[in-house]
Amino acid sequence: MVDKHIGRINVAQVDATTEAQITLQKAQDEALAMQDAAKFARRVRRRLGFSQAEFATRIDVSLETIRNWEQGKRSPTGAAKALLKVLDKAPEAALAALH
Repeated sequence: MVDKHIGRINVAQVDATTEAQITLQKAQDEALAMQDAAKFARRVRRRLGFSQAEFATRIDVSLETIRNWEQGKRSPTGAAKALLKVLDKAPEAALAALH
């Protein structure tokens, strides 16, 4: 049997992949994304020099939310995700705008 490749995709391998394997890979990908988001939230807070409580107060979210983000239990979305990106790239401007 000759494997056919389309670009970087091995068609035979894709065709042989089961729904269970796809579901497992999706769960693994989501878990990794949550950990990446947790690391990013923690890194932004630490670069700003805030404790979790100080950071929660500064960005007007609960301390529990900060803890959930940093532990990978929840991931920031929407406006919170955008705010973290701005805090990462332009912390002085973002913090000034929050006051």
